[in-house]
Order: sequence, then C-alpha cells, then structure tokens
Amino acid sequence: MATMRLEIVTGERLLYEGDVDMVVAPGSEGEMTVLPHHAALMTMLLPGELRYGAEGQDSFLVITGGFMQVTGDTVTVLADAAERMEEIDEARAHEAVQRAQERLAHRGDDIDLERALHSLRRAQVRLEITRRRRRGAGAPERDPGSQ
Repeated sequence: MATMRLEIVTGERLLYEGDVDMVVAPGSEGEMTVLPHHAALMTMLLPGELRYGAEGQDSFLVITGGFMQVTGDTVTVLADAAERMEEIDEARAHEAVQRAQERLAHRGDDIDLERALHSLRRAQVRLEITRRRRRGAGAPERDPGSQ
C-alpha cells in the first residue's frame, strides 16, 4: 500500500513524524482527506480533529488551527496548538469552557472580544472531540460538573 510522510509540528514540539496511509483534517472549506499521491495543496486549518492512519491504526489529535501543506508525498501540518486525545483532561476542558463563557457573559470594556471568542471555541472543540472519542471507545458520556 502506498504511504506518504506526515509531520505535525507546533511552536513547542514535533508531535508526529512518520509514514501514514491517510490524513483527515478540518480544512477551511470543511473536512478534507489527503491520500498518497494527492495534488499539491496549501490550506488553512480550523479548530477541530486531525486524524491520521498508519498500518490500520487511526490516531487522533485536537488542533486549534494552523496550516497544512501537501507537496509530493509529504504532508506538513503546522498547528497553532495540538494535543493527543490522552493528553486532554476532560474535567479541565469543561472548566475552560465555563471560564470562557463567564468572561464573555461579564465582559467589560477591557476584554478583547475576538480573543475571548477564540478561547471559547478552542475549549469547546477540545471538550467536544474528547467526549465523542471517549464515547466511541465505549466509555459512557458523563458531565464532569455532575456528581
């Protein structure tokens, strides 16, 4: 089976480098799939789930945006920030959503609205994808705010 080289990089670290069968990314025009021998491409990525497959195993990351470039048989993802599913603490993600919502609800003149909305969207994406993936893995959905 044909493969392509994938590199996923943030400002802090190299998250992944290896050969993969496919990449599914949240492009600016919607979810897009890249397979080996894809045409050259440069696109902006939105906050969402990045999935890649290698040797029959899919891996999932939450990204907060960035860019993806496809050249030849190399895919490079330059993510603003990215986390593996196992790195995300669902309870902390839930708290981040609540904090962002409170900041927006009680905003004063000193708050940067665009930045606050971006923080809320990033926290919502982390929480939504984490819950969906864990539910799909057989874990029951649970609201971390409930007892």
